[in-house]
Amino acid sequence: MSTSAIEPGTRLSDRFRLEDRVSESDGATYWKAIDEILARPVAVLTFAPDFPRVQEVVTAARAASRLTDPRLTQVFDAAQDDDRAYVVSEWVTGDTLADLLSSGPLDPERAAGLVAEAAEALAHAHEAGLYHLCLRPGNLVWTTGNTVKVLGVAVDSALYGLTTDQPGLDDAEGLGRLLYAGLTGHWPGDEEEGTLPAAPMTDGHFCTPRQVTAGVPGYLDTVTIRACLPESRRGQGALSSPAEIAEALADVARPMPISIPYGSAPSVTTSASPSEGLDTDRRRLTAPQHLQPAVQTGPQGGGNVLNRALMTAVVLLVIVAVGVGAWTIGRSLGSPDGQEAQPTPTTATTSPPAQAQAVKAEKATGFDPLGDQEEKAELAALTIDGKPSTFWKTDNYNSAALGNLKDGVGLLLDMGKSMQISDVVATLGEAPGATVELKVGDQADLSSLKTVARVKGASGKTTFKPEQTASGQYVLIWFTRLPADAGKFHGTIYEVVVHSPGSA
Repeated sequence: MSTSAIEPGTRLSDRFRLEDRVSESDGATYWKAIDEILARPVAVLTFAPDFPRVQEVVTAARAASRLTDPRLTQVFDAAQDDDRAYVVSEWVTGDTLADLLSSGPLDPERAAGLVAEAAEALAHAHEAGLYHLCLRPGNLVWTTGNTVKVLGVAVDSALYGLTTDQPGLDDAEGLGRLLYAGLTGHWPGDEEEGTLPAAPMTDGHFCTPRQVTAGVPGYLDTVTIRACLPESRRGQGALSSPAEIAEALADVARPMPISIPYGSAPSVTTSASPSEGLDTDRRRLTAPQHLQPAVQTGPQGGGNVLNRALMTAVVLLVIVAVGVGAWTIGRSLGSPDGQEAQPTPTTATTSPPAQAQAVKAEKATGFDPLGDQEEKAELAALTIDGKPSTFWKTDNYNSAALGNLKDGVGLLLDMGKSMQISDVVATLGEAPGATVELKVGDQADLSSLKTVARVKGASGKTTFKPEQTASGQYVLIWFTRLPADAGKFHGTIYEVVVHSPGSA
């Protein structure tokens, strides 16, 4: 079969079944496929008969397959013969940097954390003599598994025929552009990059991140300048490799993996979303995550086991009912006055308590009544947006006791009306050591909010359950001790869910 005749349903190497044509450009086609042996989705790259760089791409893919850093796309297979050539790699699902920037710039430290992970991964690739050379927002993905993934190392440069005498410098500049994009929502290039507008310019030079977006820390502005804005360096040395970028960002907080349970399983998705993997702007989108079917536990399946258990329970109930009936009849027949036995009075069945329901807060605010009144207020709404990858965090302090500057700082939720609080589930950062209190009240005033629960050593998913009935319009998650993270002390909250049995 020739490559030009490849269509959906084609099987490669008697194993990889092509399903959906994701993107196509300049004689190369990306597919979503199924590995029939391991029953998992994979990405497959095929080539037209006249594609000029097949050998280079296959050779690069084979070299990339030896990379072991989990933040780099894993290559499973690469083959070339007289009839066809193809490359098989992992199917990555999640949000590209371009997707994350669709609503504006990221929180500065979150942008830096994503790029720091990418820089470390590329530093490992460089140690193996492999480079990227065409980093774009579509190559950096925050996966559905809450990890960073860099797409296209070695393969993309071969695909587009890119070469350089300074691969370290080129990839460092690429990382700097990704950081610039994350901090500003603009692309520091000669033209727009996909949906990102071109970076503004002054006096013929790109503006620095701090000139474009308020609130960018000075050290991140400096790292970006040293990486990709030579006109603004003013004597500062260039960062000339991914390893140097990684070192410059070594102290930033990294994105934290989060596990969010679902009340019920989402519907199974069977089709891939469109991808731009080989468009001229070289961006690559990822497809929706697929759910695995429930695993059966035996040749007859788990359903039959359940049926047998239910049948056994029914039989036992019948036996008990017959026994009770016989005992009642015996009492009636044995009554000395021959009167019918009177039925036993029954007590009224009490209704089960109302099941607690999740209630969405109307507003979230960074709460710092003992300081400047607000604590990263612009990020507070990210804790109630339903997205596990976004977060609010406190300012950085120089000790766990908030630098002895104040007794606490926190996140205040306005529920819109007074209601009874069953519990509050907060997904905190993974760094251990936080002491966190739950306060509830009807006024957004620290003295009016009553402490109803306290957790020491809190981290990850934490449930605050009041020991006694608690009601109020305002719910405060109050840090009195901060965990250490990368040499700094700050509290982090990814998501908050408030449960209530009803209004107070």
